[in-house]
Amino acid sequence: MSSPLRVTIWNEFIHERLLPQVSAIYPQGIHGTIAAALRQKLGDAVQLRTATLDQPEHGLDAATLDSTDVLLWWGHAAHDRVDDSLVERVQRRVWQGMGLIALHSAHNSKIFRRLMGTSCTLRWREAGERERLWVVDPSHPIADGLSEEYFELRHTEMYGEFFDIPAPDEIIFISWFEGGEVFRSGCTFRRGKGKIFYFRPGHETFPIYHDANVQRVLANAVQWAAPSGSAYFGAGRNIVEPLSPIDSSHVVDPSLHKSK
Repeated sequence: MSSPLRVTIWNEFIHERLLPQVSAIYPQGIHGTIAAALRQKLGDAVQLRTATLDQPEHGLDAATLDSTDVLLWWGHAAHDRVDDSLVERVQRRVWQGMGLIALHSAHNSKIFRRLMGTSCTLRWREAGERERLWVVDPSHPIADGLSEEYFELRHTEMYGEFFDIPAPDEIIFISWFEGGEVFRSGCTFRRGKGKIFYFRPGHETFPIYHDANVQRVLANAVQWAAPSGSAYFGAGRNIVEPLSPIDSSHVVDPSLHKSK
């Protein structure tokens, strides 16, 4: 795209205000840390803004969404407080081509569950375990620039299978945890014209979004999820007549295909 990618980072912005241990890690909010990382990685290639739950229309009014190419979504404590009309609005924009990056506990958000059509439930354990994220699709643009077969996070919340999602279009990362669990940590989907990336790391009590590899993946994902392709024709239409007349002079004589 010749013009900057218009990226909106949405965050509940609850934990950072209520819990000192979270505000110490993310003094500008999780959304602020992600915005700073994307600005550092992508520079003038992106036009960034943030939105939070407590803003009017949760900061995602129609004008904002219509001018958003990629939406990042971080939620955890207040999934039920997101208005259903906003969920429908975001869903329509994804169908129209807006990219969506669902982060960590956004697996349980209204918008992700609606787009997946499943419960999106999983197993978890808050034990501060080591996580190893294996790159299982090194050719994928979201893995661009990662120099090793895996990268590690020293302390994370465990997510374990079974992860109740539809079969992903692509699996880019699979996580292993010290407790032995594994998890599909980086998955892509397409809905309508929109591209969706679910990326697991990011529990609020650990400095996950300060990690250079995590920041690289997010920057890659923003570029991958950008709108692309042809026009989107998602509305049903009754085609009364053919779009153009058929020139019968180009029709091959069916008798030419008969067996001799």
